[in-house]
Amino acid sequence: MANTTSLVSDFLSFLNASPTAFHAVDATSSGSDLEEESGVRMVALFDHEEVGSNSAQGAGSPVMIDAMSHITSCFSSDAKVLKKAIQKSLLVSADMAHALHPNFMDKHEENHQPKMHGGLVIKHNANQRYATNAVTSFVFREIAEKHNLPVQDFVVRNDMGCGSTIGPILASSVGIRTVDVGAPQLSMHSIREMCAADDVKHSYEHFKAFFQEFTHLDAKLTVDV
Repeated sequence: MANTTSLVSDFLSFLNASPTAFHAVDATSSGSDLEEESGVRMVALFDHEEVGSNSAQGAGSPVMIDAMSHITSCFSSDAKVLKKAIQKSLLVSADMAHALHPNFMDKHEENHQPKMHGGLVIKHNANQRYATNAVTSFVFREIAEKHNLPVQDFVVRNDMGCGSTIGPILASSVGIRTVDVGAPQLSMHSIREMCAADDVKHSYEHFKAFFQEFTHLDAKLTVDV
């Protein structure tokens, strides 16, 4: 079961991640696209991210695990099928990312400076403010490289606080592998948020490639623990 989760948070996330995820899953849902697909391609949207996600329709609710339970019950009544589906799934928590601001370049680490027009940003945080890990970032990056898509990395300066997403909420409550990503933007949460038109296209192409490639790539993946 290949899952991508696109969340409704700030205004630009609503305008970018949500529609590009929907268009991507729609573009990969024809008969020919699904002939060799053993998983379920899914987009999930949540409310109230900016106020903590603890609501009946937020990421802190049972909505995600309930949806996966209903889907797997269509294939088998065995509870083990849900557990196996969770183990085989990858969730893409798609929000936005802080692009390098020309007036405040010192706010970014020297080697982690996402730029607009530069493609989706994989977001990392050792304190688990983002749910990305070595395996999930590899998968997302490998898909980008196969499709010649640009991809960037972001780690917040270690002397600064870090925002979060619904990625850690879902990763911890469902137990699903998760990668936190986002299109780079300036002025997050202001009345003049802005991002690059190129990165809207990059979001769509990357999500579409994820739906097409994840199941096949994951089957070849071996992780030493």
